[in-house]
Formats: sequence, structure tokens, C-alpha cells
Amino acid sequence: MADVKIGKSAVYASSLGLGANAIGGHNLFAGLDDEQGKDILRTALRNGITLIDTAYIYGEGRSEELIGAVLQEKEFDRSKVIIATKAAHTPGNPDKKDNSPAFLTQAVEDALARLQTAYIDIFYIHFPDEQTPKNEAIAALHQLKEAGKIRAIGVSNFSLDQLQEANQDGYVDILEEEYSLLHRQAETTFFPYLAEHDISFVPYFPLASGLLTGKYEKEPTFAENDIRSSNPDFKGERFAKIVETVNQLKPIADNYDATITQLVLAWYLKNPEITAVIPGAKKVEQVTANAQAMDIHLTKADYQLIDHLFAVFN
Repeated sequence: MADVKIGKSAVYASSLGLGANAIGGHNLFAGLDDEQGKDILRTALRNGITLIDTAYIYGEGRSEELIGAVLQEKEFDRSKVIIATKAAHTPGNPDKKDNSPAFLTQAVEDALARLQTAYIDIFYIHFPDEQTPKNEAIAALHQLKEAGKIRAIGVSNFSLDQLQEANQDGYVDILEEEYSLLHRQAETTFFPYLAEHDISFVPYFPLASGLLTGKYEKEPTFAENDIRSSNPDFKGERFAKIVETVNQLKPIADNYDATITQLVLAWYLKNPEITAVIPGAKKVEQVTANAQAMDIHLTKADYQLIDHLFAVFN
């Protein structure tokens, strides 16, 4: 796994990571099993995936607890694992977001305890609130960074204006936003600013909740508490167009002896604007397969062809 530098920090991570919302994220997905979640994490680490991306809201701390438990096992070296976590949701009232310095300071302490670690490699403000000046929120995280409790500072789900306010002192190292071949607004909204200010970019939902894996042919239905149940990508004409376009990737993937999922991940890994990609997984086999994307080296022509196929969704 190629190591990539996170912003202006001293953190280096694998360019392929693991999105851990299905590890302990019982409030996000139905039918999750904690032991299977821990096996997913173990498999990622054994395959050289060292960037693990979680958040308080993934199970309201449960994901962090499971990750912390696995990292206590003798097989794994904490110093070689890059833990990214996020906070903003108020415990007991997750609809309320809080970016105040006091809240963020306590959130870091609570996450350290759940993760059973002395430091967090990347800590994000998960969502903006409506009242806290963003430069004051980041200043609090900078103090925690100077104290050695976090190593890199990130924000997620911020507008460009909020990012600019947060980065007044140049302390922001990394931005995490939705981005995929189906959702590419970040290319015009954020990428120029990120390049100018040496801020790394990590997309979430890179596989568009499974739509970019090639597994869907007909419109699915999901349980009411499944986050995909209200996603317009899974409905009507848009869903049909997505499936049609994804199917056009099959012959390209075949040329690389790869799956569609591996091909899409390889596209992100070749994208110079993307620092790391963090696909989630609900099965051990998915993690193993995702890791193989690092062995795919797209030609410039194939990279551009995939880019062109999905331009219709811009």
C-alpha cells in the first residue's frame, strides 16, 4: 500500500482505507454482527489497509469500541494503524450538532477512551453546527494536536465558506466529503481551494452505497432504518441510468482481470485530487477483494474513458 501524506501533518496513511460505518453501526444498518465487524477490521489490517475511518455516530460509540478492542490484540501494532474518527452529534440527541471547543475537547477524550489509545491520528468535525465560529472550533482541535492527543485536523460535510472560515489559521489538514463517480460536485466546489492550501481530500461513499459495484440490476428495497432507503440514487430513472452506465465498465474490468468494484477503486487511486479512498465493507471477502485494487494500474486512456462515461452525472 502506497503511503500518502495527510495535509500538512506528519501523518502518513495507506491510500486505500476502510470505512468502518458497518463495524458497530447498528443505528445505520440492520443485521450487523459485532464479531463479524471485528473480523472485517482484522482482515483489513492483515492486507495492509492501515487507514481506518470511523465516527462516534457509527453505533454511537460502538464502532470505536470494537476498533479499540481489536487494536489491543497482540497481532496488531497500534503505531502502524491510522485511526480517523469524527464527532459533532450530541450524545442522547444525535440530531443536534455541536462544534463548541468544550464539546470537541470532551469528544476527543471520550473517543480516546473508547478506542483505548493515547492519540487519534485524524480527528474530524463530522458536521458543522449553526452557532460555533469554525476557526474557534479548529483552534480547540489545534490545542489538542499540540498536546499530542490528535495528530491531524479534519472537517467533514462543510460548505466551502465554512471550510475557509475553519482554515483561517491554516490548521486544517484534511477534508472528507461525499464524492464518487456519481457525485462529483467537489471537483468544482472544493478541489481548487484544497490544492491551494495543501489540504488532503478523502471521499466518503466512494462506491455510492454499492451502486458502483455492479451488483444491482433491478430497483431494490431496503429496511426503513437502512440509510439507502431514502437515497434517490436507488429510485426510478436515475437508478436505471446508473445501472446502464456501470454495466459499461464490465469489459474494461475484464481487461484487467478485475471486478467492477476493483476497477472503480483503481480509478480513485489514480485520481491526483484524491488522497485516500475508504470503501466500507460488510463482509470479510469484500475487504480482501478491495485490497486487490492496489494492484490495478489503469492506463491514461482507460482512466479518461471511465471519467467520460460518468460525466453525465455531473
